[in-house]
Amino acid sequence: MTAPHPPAMRDLNARLPLVVLPLLLFGAFFHWQILDITNVAWLLRGSDNGENALGLHGFLHDPAPGFLRTYLLNAPDGVGLLFTDSNPLLGALAFPFRALFPADMQLIGWWVLACLYCQVAFAWALLRRHAPNALALWCGVILLAALPTLFNRIVHVNLMAHWLILWSLWRFTHFERSSSNKGWAILIAVTALVHSYLLVMVGAIWASAMLERAWAERGNWQRTLPRLVAECIGILALVAIIAWALGVIEPHRASGNYGAFAMPIDALWNPGIDGYSTFLPAIEQRPGRGFEGFQYLGLGLLLLLPLAAILSRWHRSSTQTDSLARLKWLVPAFIVLTLLAISTYPDFAGQRLPRYTLPQNVAEALDAVRASGRLFWPIAYTLVFAAIRILYRLPAKRAGLILAAIAPIQVADLTPMALSIRAQTAEARGAVLYPRTPSPEWDRLIGQATDIAFVPGDVTKGLGVFQEIAWRAVKAKVPVRNVYAARPSDASAVRQEAESNEFRGGKVIPGRLYILIDGEMIPPPLAAQARPLDGLTIVFQPISSSPR
Repeated sequence: MTAPHPPAMRDLNARLPLVVLPLLLFGAFFHWQILDITNVAWLLRGSDNGENALGLHGFLHDPAPGFLRTYLLNAPDGVGLLFTDSNPLLGALAFPFRALFPADMQLIGWWVLACLYCQVAFAWALLRRHAPNALALWCGVILLAALPTLFNRIVHVNLMAHWLILWSLWRFTHFERSSSNKGWAILIAVTALVHSYLLVMVGAIWASAMLERAWAERGNWQRTLPRLVAECIGILALVAIIAWALGVIEPHRASGNYGAFAMPIDALWNPGIDGYSTFLPAIEQRPGRGFEGFQYLGLGLLLLLPLAAILSRWHRSSTQTDSLARLKWLVPAFIVLTLLAISTYPDFAGQRLPRYTLPQNVAEALDAVRASGRLFWPIAYTLVFAAIRILYRLPAKRAGLILAAIAPIQVADLTPMALSIRAQTAEARGAVLYPRTPSPEWDRLIGQATDIAFVPGDVTKGLGVFQEIAWRAVKAKVPVRNVYAARPSDASAVRQEAESNEFRGGKVIPGRLYILIDGEMIPPPLAAQARPLDGLTIVFQPISSSPR
């Protein structure tokens, strides 16, 4: 007869999926080679992830960096990590160890894996005290942790931190945790260091928690309200300080395209991209919405939600701990987020129709959430969480069997999506680092240059080339006077335009390497100094050969 396992071993076995499940998800959606921190080549392809890696690269190589800011990019003004789509939190964690890192280094793969571990851990924390058995628990964790929107963010990995949304829901669902601003302060500070859109979502849940707390203390407002107001002011001050430190307070140019990346009305059941669903057809979305407005749930969850809605009428909460009634306090904030998410001002072509014209100050304020389709994420997670909790009210065996039937449907439906997303990291298996600028002469020229300027200053016109050359320059600690920033600062935009105009007028700075992109013409006075290199036109007057 086999001896029973000791309690410690049983507890270890019960939690083993917390270790295994994130690895399985990672392997299903991504290539393992992205975990090699020296494997940079797959990133420098003119993508947001390339800019993410470049920003951290600049910060870690900068001999005199600012607070989460590098002056090797967008020199001499510099640029904050937040605006290079880099990760300020990851930058702060990596900075003390920068002397140990190789010259070519990226942490994007490890960030993705860490996000999956946190995602599974918080999904488990939300469900573990309510699941009737282990089967129901882990099927619920898979369904809650692996929403398609999470993996769709591989092109912008900072926004894979959906675990911050689950963390905020975990705090909200327990009144004592929800009421304590000490825990909220930590969560909000961490979120502010990851991404501003996630901060809006977490902030909405925090505000809902404070609204509930104010109502619960309404009988004693004379004593409790001043403290609550002071704590909320403290949280807002914390956010303001972090925003100032990250450079958010600086004047930045608005994009002017709020609403162009809205969530389509059919987004929950429309995969939007051919080949993302096994069972449901993809209906083409208007330009700009197929990605930022992507909110497809997967067939498994599309079956779960109406089933839970039906069951909620016959299987109501039997205990206070099982009650979902507290979620009603999220409704006001979620209505606002949903309205922002589906807003389509201006239209997809950027035409401002007179009947929809917003006041200028309102349009500029909303520009901070111009990719508004993302804002539905917390609503989707809350709906799935509530649906799973409702199924947990069924008899244990029945709940486990239903969820065990739904989970494979979800997996089967999303298998093509997993393969498609995995293909996006295929280059990590063996790509060339500088496919656009392979000549070794770049290293020699960069070594002789005092700084580098791209003409025109808008490097999005040749982002892949920019990332390759800027990567070389940063490694050599040579400043680059341009950058692709999520929000260009007014001062930098004016400076770059002035510098481009000076070059077009035939004036060059000795020691500055000029690189022409986007079909920029060579000014006639500089024709003799211009020459081609890897299909690009460069102008370089070494300091030693400058006229006296």
